[in-house]
Amino acid sequence: MKKLISAALGAALLIAPLSNAKAEAVEYEFDTVHSQIIFFVDHLGFAKSEGEFLHFDGGFTFDPENVEASSVDVTIDTSSISLDDEKWDAHMKNADFFDVEKYPTMTFKSTGIEKTSENTGKLTGDLTMLGQTHPVTLDVKMNKVGTHPRSGNQHAGFSATGTLNRSQWGMEYGLPMVGDEVEMRIEVEASKKTEMNP
Repeated sequence: MKKLISAALGAALLIAPLSNAKAEAVEYEFDTVHSQIIFFVDHLGFAKSEGEFLHFDGGFTFDPENVEASSVDVTIDTSSISLDDEKWDAHMKNADFFDVEKYPTMTFKSTGIEKTSENTGKLTGDLTMLGQTHPVTLDVKMNKVGTHPRSGNQHAGFSATGTLNRSQWGMEYGLPMVGDEVEMRIEVEASKKTEMNP
């Protein structure tokens, strides 16, 4: 009887840490079909022109119980820039703007996350563009984390907004007729890295 009680206590002690263990950070990869990187720039004071980058890759780790430990890593194909106009697109790709032959990619790597409410936060990271690296801060909203209704895979979705001054990276062409401040809007849907997108 004593041996049975001892064995039961031992099993309970082994199970207890598992039941009390916190969820670990999950690694996600972008579902690029359902994600967008969009920007807006003032044009001659009349309106803000809209553009986007069509090709990018990367992902993030996210732990809802320890948001500050999360991280983001994105690589953007600069030649995939689109303003829905062939002439504008060609100009944006030359040395006046993104100089895509010399700098085919730009990257964003997070350096810190500050939780500001139950589902919002500030994401700070290093943006490397045109061979220069400077910090950028984005306001982030967690939209949803859960099971995808069709695939059964775990998905997470976020929206992010922020601004930067392109001249800080040496992109000064067209100032001030073409605005210095760039507004960014990013919509991200991602799936758990070990699983396939639907």
